[in-house]
Amino acid sequence: MRTLSAKILLLSLLLLSFNFSVNAQALSSYQIDSLVQKTMKTFDVPGMAVAVLKDGKIYHKNTYGVRSLKTNAEVNENTLFGVASNTKAFTTAALGQLIDQGKLTWDTKVTDIIPEFQLYDPYVTREFTVRDLITHRSGLGLGAGDLMVFPANNTTTMTEMIHNLRYLKPVSSFRSKFDYDNLLYIVAGEVVSRVSGKPYDDYIKDNFFEPLGMTRSFLSIPKIKADDNRIDGHAPVNGKLELTGDTFTKIATPAGGIFTSINDMCTWVQAQLNDGKYGEKLDKSLFSSKVHNEMWTPQTILRTGKGPYNTHFSAYGLGWFLSDVNGYFQVTHTGGLNGIVSQVTLIPEMDLGIIVLTNQQSGSAFSAITNSIKDGYFDIKGEDRIKQYNEGRLAGEKAADSIVSEVEKNIAAQLKTKAFKPDPADYTGTYKDVWFGNVNISAIDGNLHFKAEKSPDLTGTMAFYKGTTYVVRWNDPSLKADAFVTFSLDTEGKANGFTMSPISPLTDFSYDFQDLEFGRVK
Repeated sequence: MRTLSAKILLLSLLLLSFNFSVNAQALSSYQIDSLVQKTMKTFDVPGMAVAVLKDGKIYHKNTYGVRSLKTNAEVNENTLFGVASNTKAFTTAALGQLIDQGKLTWDTKVTDIIPEFQLYDPYVTREFTVRDLITHRSGLGLGAGDLMVFPANNTTTMTEMIHNLRYLKPVSSFRSKFDYDNLLYIVAGEVVSRVSGKPYDDYIKDNFFEPLGMTRSFLSIPKIKADDNRIDGHAPVNGKLELTGDTFTKIATPAGGIFTSINDMCTWVQAQLNDGKYGEKLDKSLFSSKVHNEMWTPQTILRTGKGPYNTHFSAYGLGWFLSDVNGYFQVTHTGGLNGIVSQVTLIPEMDLGIIVLTNQQSGSAFSAITNSIKDGYFDIKGEDRIKQYNEGRLAGEKAADSIVSEVEKNIAAQLKTKAFKPDPADYTGTYKDVWFGNVNISAIDGNLHFKAEKSPDLTGTMAFYKGTTYVVRWNDPSLKADAFVTFSLDTEGKANGFTMSPISPLTDFSYDFQDLEFGRVK
């Protein structure tokens, strides 16, 4: 018996030693600070907030840099950052609460709640469920219809947006393929509103912000803009950072509208790690374990490679991306606005949460930080994630710059040649896309100008490129979304319509120019 006891004691000591060894590899707060500062310098990020939650406690929380290059005011723990699509987890959690209350199910038909909901295919409309709204498997293309809510000055109403869904043509079969979607999350927010009898914003505030004590979390655009302690977004333009404008319209809130602080995000992520429980004794709950498990259950399968952590599966749950990393289950989501990106990562089996909030639109920056922190907990040594992501970023930017430079070279050549050029008068007029609305093409001083009636952000000067194709350069260069405009002609050689496509492969997918089909109105 002594021998057995001795073996058990030895085994216990070895296990304790192993656990200590793994935990000892976790980056210290000092190392995380150094990591963040180096990342900010490498990727030219003015300000960040980073937190690590471990074993029910805040292991690290710090803020860095400035909120805005306009004010140079420092970021602090209460500074408001846009978390963008990390809002989607709140939307699915709201639906989960209503399911717990027996007011609907994940598989309730959307038309039972929103009778006017209609998609391009009548069968899909009839079969479409609440679950389908939040799993990116509708058959619509990547970012389909986002130009109704993006950029921020679009005037499309909720009623118009829901009506216009019927005009968006699918690119794949229903429930057969993942394509990231924002509009259907907006519809999911409308489901929350109609079932609960409260506006979406009020529901989130009353059922999440207030119970969790998230006093620095807002959905109201006027409140966010009036708050002195908030970030501005930043984007590189011709090698220099410029402030960006707002991203989404008010109706897009359920897809990406929350602004919050690092303090409040720690509270939210800890509640997620606690299976929805909160309070000093974890005696309160946001939603049932059954609902929480469903949110973290694969719904839509994604294509994946092994990646840096020997990943074997990747899927979308309900408001979360799911995968295995280094043998552990990972739950994560990113968010992106003009000039702002964020990432939340949870590894439940390790009781680990990582939060990165930034005020510059480089996703490489948050990836470098998150993965460097994960490496510590996985006991992975010798990997320079900052270098890896920076090399990938630079290669992507070089390829994109090459494409844009070639376009600019062709435009410059056209200005010098005496070859035939179209008469701008043949292209002026009003054109309409059935869901986007009217665009006015006018001629000023011999140059064509583009102006979208419902989306004034999309206003710019057009330059002749080739054949019947022009390039439109938006007046706001921070949009980083200049586009080709290709006209079709009638038998008299006058334009009777046009299509669009982005020039740079780095253009945000929410500029879904490829989904537009304009016909001449007058």
